[in-house]
Amino acid sequence: VGFKCNLFNIGAEGQLYIGALASVWIGYSVTGLPFIIHMPLAFLGGALAAAVWGAIPGYLRAKTGAHEVINTIMMNYIAFRLSDWLLSGPMKRPDSFNPVSPTIEASAMLPRFFQDPIRFHLGFFIALGVAYLVYLFLYKTRWGFDHRTVGANPHAARYAGMNIVFSTILAMSLSGALAGLAGTNEVLGVNRNLAMAFSSGYGFDSIALALLGKSHPLGVVLASLLFGTLRKGATRMQLAAGIPIDIISVLQAMILDFIAAP
Repeated sequence: VGFKCNLFNIGAEGQLYIGALASVWIGYSVTGLPFIIHMPLAFLGGALAAAVWGAIPGYLRAKTGAHEVINTIMMNYIAFRLSDWLLSGPMKRPDSFNPVSPTIEASAMLPRFFQDPIRFHLGFFIALGVAYLVYLFLYKTRWGFDHRTVGANPHAARYAGMNIVFSTILAMSLSGALAGLAGTNEVLGVNRNLAMAFSSGYGFDSIALALLGKSHPLGVVLASLLFGTLRKGATRMQLAAGIPIDIISVLQAMILDFIAAP
């Protein structure tokens, strides 16, 4: 979404953390709600928090010209340290010595389709649905047309009367919301709580996936399945065959070099 508006959002990892923090807080602190309300509330809360986090560098870019790459990198570190502080203090589980949040309520958990240890859950289909919504936004709405036009040629877009400031802020906000949903998905569907350093770089992977998928929702979905399979298979490969896990990083880099370099 950021690339389509000619913006480089390096802050997806921090936005993912903010979304996870908001959703886990709603997940364990709000009680007495049915699943049909609690789970969507936690999901949307995470997306909204990350959208606000992403809108800040978007606003600074639109209003002052401050480069979004620098600002999103700095905001990543703010998000990381904020997460560390909250999990070591206000959001720390009372009965634990480790920096981890309380477990979310059952009403906020995404349903799993199989017994443990298989953790395949509803979030997979939510992610596909969100990718389809992004496609509709980008290619079937006026706002999406403005969004892509601003990215392709901001001078022509301004001459045509399009609101450059609004498109820039909206692009960064939506990009943040999508990253926040990824963090929310991880919390509500997989971990069911939040610990320090819970993400192993998914936000940074998203940049590579966007490049590999040519910034098209379908391409990003296919690229995500490829990298997800490689990442998950790497651990099994190291345990079963003794092949270093780093070979997957080399393979991913080669894929990006040969396919996404142009």
